[in-house]
Amino acid sequence: MRHVIVAANWKMNTTPADAGELAATIGARTREPDVVRVICPPFVCLAAVRDGLAGPDVVAADGSGVAVGAQNVHHEQAGAFTGETSAAMLAGLATWVIVGHSERRRDAGETDELIGRKLRAARAAGLRTILCVGEQLDEREAGRAEAVVDAQVRGCLDGADLAALGVEDGLPWLTIAYEPVWAIGTGRTARGADAAAMAVRIRATLAALGMPGGGDGVPVLYGGSVTSSSIGEFLAEPDIDGALVGGASLKPDEMAGIVARAGLTAAARRGPADSGSPAGPAPLAAKTT
Repeated sequence: MRHVIVAANWKMNTTPADAGELAATIGARTREPDVVRVICPPFVCLAAVRDGLAGPDVVAADGSGVAVGAQNVHHEQAGAFTGETSAAMLAGLATWVIVGHSERRRDAGETDELIGRKLRAARAAGLRTILCVGEQLDEREAGRAEAVVDAQVRGCLDGADLAALGVEDGLPWLTIAYEPVWAIGTGRTARGADAAAMAVRIRATLAALGMPGGGDGVPVLYGGSVTSSSIGEFLAEPDIDGALVGGASLKPDEMAGIVARAGLTAAARRGPADSGSPAGPAPLAAKTT
């Protein structure tokens, strides 16, 4: 079974002065066993968040801590790229990274080809990747949502070593976040059934590309203005494995509610209290930061 993952995308919020305390508070209030927790702050806050999550108060009963993720990464290892951050520069600061977020596609003009290069650079540097895909409102209304997402997955994974994107040390190298762009910060929301149908399509695309296991082992998250009151509808779907949380991830109460609901899903998937059950996911790595 796939892991249940809740990743917080803080976007351009917090400063080094307050990020560490916020991360520590969220970490202490979300200690759900079998839920992979990731916090992705701005680059300038990575060290503060890493240090804020270093204490024992954030460790869950299964021994897992809270991982730190970056919100972006450059596709080259080094060079004359003013203002950019390479994967190698994230060593010791982050173990996860988000690539292809809709705001990067919109504001920085990132293409699937470029995002694919970032994904490969992240894997080469040992960063676990959350790849974002999703359609615009006009694309959904035209009946092209699945075709658009299919093309994004194919474009971003073109040239990637799919065999190297499975699970290692109890955690996935590749996670895909389905974020319907029209549901981000607009007040509109997708339905759980729609997100689940897209997750099925994403895994069918992975299977067609030759992903080992047919893509069944790749977690698919929902990301579209998720809150503690809406997360239940998505996690009730067996094909949805968690959430990429935006604005709500800055609020400890919201994150506590979201991760608590994710914990119920994780417990149900594992079944009776048998950590060695073949039906459950591999044990989480004890150190995820």
